Parts: sequence; C-alpha cells; structure tokens
Amino acid sequence: MNKNTVLAWATWIMIVVGLALIALGAFRYYESAGWGFASVGIGFLANAWVFNALKGRV
Repeated sequence: MNKNTVLAWATWIMIVVGLALIALGAFRYYESAGWGFASVGIGFLANAWVFNALKGRV
C-alpha cells in the first residue's frame, strides 16, 4: 500500500466514525452529551476532508 491508499482508507474510516458519532448524538443521547457526540463527529468529518485533500500531495 502506498501513502495515497493509506490516506484513502483513513478518509473512509473517519467518515464512517464521524457519521456514527453524529447519529449517536442525534438519536441515542438527547441531553447535553448528544451535542458533544455530534460536535466530535463533525470534527471527524472535517479531518477526513483534510485527509482527502492531501491525497496526491503528500
């Protein structure tokens, strides 16, 4: 595996984890913990976006 393949796998894993955290925040935890789960999920998606942008440049 080259570095672009590693970044692609990391991007997909982070997207899945980010969506799962947002879903937990939206559907499982209704109180203030849900906001924390959702914000961390958004952070994961932002980080995955950066990884996707780095493909081919690293």
